[in-house]
Amino acid sequence: MPSAPPDDYRPASDLLAERVILVTGAGDGLGKTAALTLAAHGATVVLLGHKVKLLERVYDAIEEAGGPQPAIYPFNLEGAAAQDYEELAARIGQTLGRLDGLLHNAAQLGTLTPMRLYDPATWGRVMQVNVNAPYLLTRACLDLLMQADDASIVFSADRVGRQGRAYWGAYGVSKFAVEGMMQILADEHEGTSPVRVNSLDPGAVRTSGYLAAYPGIDPSSLPLPETVMPWYLWLLGPDSVSVTGQALTVPAADLPVVT
Repeated sequence: MPSAPPDDYRPASDLLAERVILVTGAGDGLGKTAALTLAAHGATVVLLGHKVKLLERVYDAIEEAGGPQPAIYPFNLEGAAAQDYEELAARIGQTLGRLDGLLHNAAQLGTLTPMRLYDPATWGRVMQVNVNAPYLLTRACLDLLMQADDASIVFSADRVGRQGRAYWGAYGVSKFAVEGMMQILADEHEGTSPVRVNSLDPGAVRTSGYLAAYPGIDPSSLPLPETVMPWYLWLLGPDSVSVTGQALTVPAADLPVVT
């Protein structure tokens, strides 16, 4: 099995039929586009985020497009405790009966600041959302995921979490931590459970988060999030069933030069 979708990859319209997939940060940006795309290919999507109005818009868009009825789960990753994640997983199991995929998309950027000047409170918030929350959510959902025929966990990655770059502070460190979490989980489950675990760096795409990190970039010069969705479909669907422990990068992930 290749470690990337083929160049001519054309996922079937029912690729994710009967699957339940949880998407964090589903109200905006890549998370929103992923939720809409997964639903368009048959998935029942659990929309997780802290801004209910944004989640409701995504919910309505999925229903209007004729996708499976999604579920909204308002959730504050910054303030949630371990028991809140356990309750979330329990409610998914009770109401939907299964969980086949988990897309960790939500993240906080924090500030681009030299390490010696970085605000400790901001550091803590970034680590809570970007590292602790994915750990607690994965931990809570693993029993459900292990009951699936094949299940996929995907961590949205970033190149600054694979090669250190000055001033990226807590965000960069958190993304390094996510890569380590992915590798450990993949090694623990390889050959022992149906759960596969990978990370994906989608690269430079036109989202509010990317533009906040690179405010000098002309948004029209960036590809839309839809252009990277085949990778998410491939990773979260059955076509990548034997791929695990991989730090993947969409080929167009090279960042534009910022002057």
